[in-house]
Amino acid sequence: MPPSPTPTYDAIILGAGAAGLFCAAQAGQHGLRVLLIDHFDRVAEKVRISGGGRANFTNRDLDPAAPQKHFLSANPPFCRSALARFQPADFTALLERHGVAFHEKHKGQLFCDRSAGDLIALLLAECDAAPAAGGRVDRWQPCAVRGVRFEAESPSGAGSTSAGSYFVDSDRGAVTAPALVVATGGLSIPKIGASDLGLRLARQFGQKIIDTRPGLVPLTFDGAAWAPYAQLAGLALPVQISTGDKKNRTVFAEDLLFTHRGLSGPAVLQISSYWRPGTPIRTNLLPGVDVAAALLAAKASSRRLIAKELAQWLPNRLAEAWAGLDEAWQRPINEASDKALLRLAERLTQWELVPTGTEGYAKAEVTVGGVDTRGLSSQTMAAKSQPGLYFIGEVMDVTGWLGGYNFQWAWASAHACALALEAQAGSGEDAKAHAHTRANSQGHSQANLHARSDAAS
Repeated sequence: MPPSPTPTYDAIILGAGAAGLFCAAQAGQHGLRVLLIDHFDRVAEKVRISGGGRANFTNRDLDPAAPQKHFLSANPPFCRSALARFQPADFTALLERHGVAFHEKHKGQLFCDRSAGDLIALLLAECDAAPAAGGRVDRWQPCAVRGVRFEAESPSGAGSTSAGSYFVDSDRGAVTAPALVVATGGLSIPKIGASDLGLRLARQFGQKIIDTRPGLVPLTFDGAAWAPYAQLAGLALPVQISTGDKKNRTVFAEDLLFTHRGLSGPAVLQISSYWRPGTPIRTNLLPGVDVAAALLAAKASSRRLIAKELAQWLPNRLAEAWAGLDEAWQRPINEASDKALLRLAERLTQWELVPTGTEGYAKAEVTVGGVDTRGLSSQTMAAKSQPGLYFIGEVMDVTGWLGGYNFQWAWASAHACALALEAQAGSGEDAKAHAHTRANSQGHSQANLHARSDAAS
């Protein structure tokens, strides 16, 4: 008895997270047969736990004229095209069509009203809608990938590439497709399935990697140096935080949170993506206050302890802890020297610390670095040197700010890739013949596949 033929799809997508699911849904609704493979047993788990369980799925403040300003990359202009072609309004329109209620919480950040599960259900429903367009989305999960190889259809000349097929060996058997989409995400939060598969595949097929590190992650400090502040764990306040030199200074105005091991909160998560080991962060604990003038004015009119005066602007615990750092600040303000008060003002507005590290990938929300986008097409997400290979989402060297920007990159890059997959499936002089063969071998209606090929021609 002859062996069964290897199942063939138009595209295989590795990773059933935000980018992978959305790309599969879009491609399926363009009439393509798509297979999603993910080694984790739960679908879109990072979506499920994001935003406190309500998924901060995009941000209204993304600037369509310069969307790259909200992203960090060694190749900043790369993300502009995809983000401009699929904007937050495009994704919110999809939620509205599915009846998923959402709200704006802070600085353009949009969250599901009820649960992130509603967003996952939407993505799965979009995948299920593919057959109506003549496509299909299958999902193998959990299913580990054992290996991937590419076989070109014909020999290539020096420096050239040719079309071919990807063969994926998995726990559920072998499968093949002319297009492989790597949507495996980054290295953050390994307990929910993060792995380096995408980076390994990129290297296998000759793609360069920008060094990776944890992003949107709490910062930690030496135990002894942090001892005076450890008692403040749980305290939060709005600050202005920065890192870098004068020419390359990055500044955020957000809330800071003290922890037992260091600093967290939106301000620190934001700055962590730009912070480099061995360099300081600088924090203004009282943005918008002329602290020096306020302290000197209080000296002329008050006999209260300096800590009590600081408590006008700072949480009590922080005011007391700060005054306790210097003997000159542990007295009534009218007894303090102007020099001591000016030193206090400078410390409060230019608090400089050198973190010893971060909480690592276990606590990081994203991974900074990844597949070098200089080797990819900004229009299609395709590798320039390897036919039919695409990268989308967090596996690439595109990292968004906190607040829904990384999910917007997942939607936008997936959308651009899906359009490219449709074009690839419909290209070539014998595209219709190939589509007809696939239809016969896999039980799809000829009418649907002819319609798809005609539309793509």
